Amino acid sequence: MPTVRVNRKAANRVRDGHPWIFLSDLIDSGTAEPGDAVRVVDPQGHALGAAHYSSTSQIALRLLSRRVRPIDHAFLRERIEAALAYRRRIVADSDAWRLVHAEGDLLPGLIVDRYGDYLVLQLLDQGMDRLAQEIVDILASLLDPKGIVARNDVPVRAKENLPQQIRTLFGEVPETVDLRMNGLNWRADLLHGQKTGVFLDQRENYLAVRRYARGRALDCFTATAGFALHLASACQSIQAIDSSAASLDLARANASLNNISNVAFEEANVLDYLPALVSARRTFDIVIVDPPAFTKSRSALEGAARGYKEINLRALRLLDPGGILVSCSCSHHMNEAHLLEVIAAAALECGKQLRILERRTQSQDHPILLTVPETHYLKCLIFEVL
Repeated sequence: MPTVRVNRKAANRVRDGHPWIFLSDLIDSGTAEPGDAVRVVDPQGHALGAAHYSSTSQIALRLLSRRVRPIDHAFLRERIEAALAYRRRIVADSDAWRLVHAEGDLLPGLIVDRYGDYLVLQLLDQGMDRLAQEIVDILASLLDPKGIVARNDVPVRAKENLPQQIRTLFGEVPETVDLRMNGLNWRADLLHGQKTGVFLDQRENYLAVRRYARGRALDCFTATAGFALHLASACQSIQAIDSSAASLDLARANASLNNISNVAFEEANVLDYLPALVSARRTFDIVIVDPPAFTKSRSALEGAARGYKEINLRALRLLDPGGILVSCSCSHHMNEAHLLEVIAAAALECGKQLRILERRTQSQDHPILLTVPETHYLKCLIFEVL
């Protein structure tokens, strides 16, 4: 294995439990080539572990092991088998879940989602991209899928000088697949749908929010109707809003698959739609706001905070005392404490007092590492208006 020497700052970060080493922290990359598995050492030459080397990203090294070992078929199979065993312990009543969550499963740069008989991969760095066939072979032997598709159409691959593309790597993958999640039937577009097809990270939050559902509900940014369909059995009526016609087509199909008829879907820009509801003096018993990430970088955090405040302010104006606000953020740069401050400011501006009912995060199949804050990205906060 080529040896890469890093500075004291990077060595301390690794010893503190974080797997990323930045380009500015490299002292000498030696003979390392793009995507190589390398031996990482501190300034004195003491081994820190084995990592994937990237020649173009600001994250130059992603640590895979705290000891120097080959990053080969045996290593990958060991890690993927451990990830699979964990999911079999914590997932119930669903055949759609995340099998490998990158750093959360000690496999930085690799995402694997299972949708029934099909798997979706995302290979996010040069090292994992080079191991694509090894990964496919292991997944095929462990799970015997009908098809495996690589959804490598994510912008982060550009930082690795890798093409953005969608490719079937094994078997065949149809335009849509049917699956079960939390006892409901779903149809997912694995080739072109948002994320890898369905918002799997909200799976447990769908069930949590259903406990508070009643009366009239408003589901903003509904996507494929995850919250709306889970709440349908407990609500009189639900309005589900999204700006994507393709997502709403799947949402309607999902409602039909479950014989749900009390959800009205509407294509609209949520930020424009909510003021119209306020002007019409509409109120709801529960309002859910689950917007896409308002920021992908720390530098844009101030603008994102304004966006989160505005969307929550508009939602709160639709709730009377006793009403429930469910507010989500999938921006890891917007931590929970900051999001709570933003929502508190929105509540004060519109004269509402809120009680926190639950502070939730992503489903357990998207594990969070204590020493890697980037693995904690999803916040799901449930409030009651007093």
